[in-house]
Amino acid sequence: MAAPAPAPYDEMLVAAGEVRAHYKTLNDRIATLAGGELAERQKTLERFFLLQGITFTVYGGESSTERIIPTDLLPRIIPSEEWDVIEAGLTQRLRALNMFLADIYGEQQILMDGVVPRELVLSAPSYRREMQNLYVPHQAYANVCGSDLIRQPNGAFAVLEDNLRVPSGVSYMLANREASKRAFPGTFRTAGVRAVDRYPDLLLATLKSMAADWRPNPQVVVLTPGVYNSAYYEHAYLARLMGCPLVEGRDLVVHDNMVYMRTTTGLRRIDVIYRRVDDDFIDPLTFRRNSGLGVAGLFNAYRAGNVVICNAPGTGVADDKAVYAYVPEIIRYYLGEDAILPNIETYLCREPAQLSHVLANLDKLVVKAVGASGGYGMLVGPHASAAERAEFAEAVKADPDNYIAQPTIQLSTAPCLIDGQIEARHVDLRPFILSGDKITVTPGALTRVALKKGSLVVNSSQGGGSKDTWVLEAKEPRP
Repeated sequence: MAAPAPAPYDEMLVAAGEVRAHYKTLNDRIATLAGGELAERQKTLERFFLLQGITFTVYGGESSTERIIPTDLLPRIIPSEEWDVIEAGLTQRLRALNMFLADIYGEQQILMDGVVPRELVLSAPSYRREMQNLYVPHQAYANVCGSDLIRQPNGAFAVLEDNLRVPSGVSYMLANREASKRAFPGTFRTAGVRAVDRYPDLLLATLKSMAADWRPNPQVVVLTPGVYNSAYYEHAYLARLMGCPLVEGRDLVVHDNMVYMRTTTGLRRIDVIYRRVDDDFIDPLTFRRNSGLGVAGLFNAYRAGNVVICNAPGTGVADDKAVYAYVPEIIRYYLGEDAILPNIETYLCREPAQLSHVLANLDKLVVKAVGASGGYGMLVGPHASAAERAEFAEAVKADPDNYIAQPTIQLSTAPCLIDGQIEARHVDLRPFILSGDKITVTPGALTRVALKKGSLVVNSSQGGGSKDTWVLEAKEPRP
């Protein structure tokens, strides 16, 4: 008889029901509030999001596609000593992944040494041969990274996946912070929470550092697909906070391999493009020919070194869910170090023995398409019907290279306000890491919440929500 799965880690309570030390200030404040006051503060928070226009878009929804992101009143709290491990682990990870990208688009030494299978990388849909041997300043291919972490039942954090293409969610991190400061102003001040409001300034400095070697004051723009994109609110929000123009492809033009923005006073040269457009749509002359979102000739200007695209095209190969399985070896290969933050055990369906194991255990595993995101293209085996598992098994057998599988993860739980009552819900953590002339980990994160009872799916497009994350200052001065 198999041993029962360990209980999920409770962020607020120890096994005996005692409140963890870093939650005590918040818990004491909640205890002083009358029954309906928490619910009233939740309504105030939701009104704040409504007035600010903080939304996301769900494609194919039955009602209006644009919705306010569900947000929970009660912050998730992380003590400083735990954050130190997260910060060191994410810095190490992004350093190694940037080195990996520079290598596979250069000499490909890691492939020749057999550390990562050559065919796995070169056949990945997100591998861009057009990036081969192109200069990327500081070898910083992934300028903005949002890695998803989960806390294991033993309390240690692990990396569930990396997001290096056009990661989203940082605007919700910033908006959640504003909302929680309004909901618990006194508690926030006394708890010693590290600030996240410098993120837009740090992002702008990171983007400018990518062109600072040849332009003293680089002009940065944010390139958006437009108002119908699911993350358009974030694009506009970050552009406003950075003081940068928000542009669509039609606002830019390329002359003599230089990129210009159309303005009412004429053309203005652009040096750095923080693109929130997928690789395929960047330039119809190089990638997808029928794209109306990009800029004709943009990639030639990039190839000539006259403009920087952040994140660099082709970074997606490093967050491919099959490549993910090799990240600990990638870290060891480039840095000579063991990974500070471990991976989740991963089965590669492209390997026949592992495929057989996956097919025999679909009722216990989570199976994901290697290029999908947002909770799409996946099967949560324990929560799926026999018919759904059978249908998914056929898809996996038809294209095993396109799938990986992982054990069903027991996400940790945090207190949430559900219908006026405090109940535990499963959460993960998405910190944001910036990489330019240096690597910076923002001292905060987007905590995503599976608001449906018992659900493990935290994506907003799949019924999840979010909450603020308080990273506490160290109690003692750091040496």
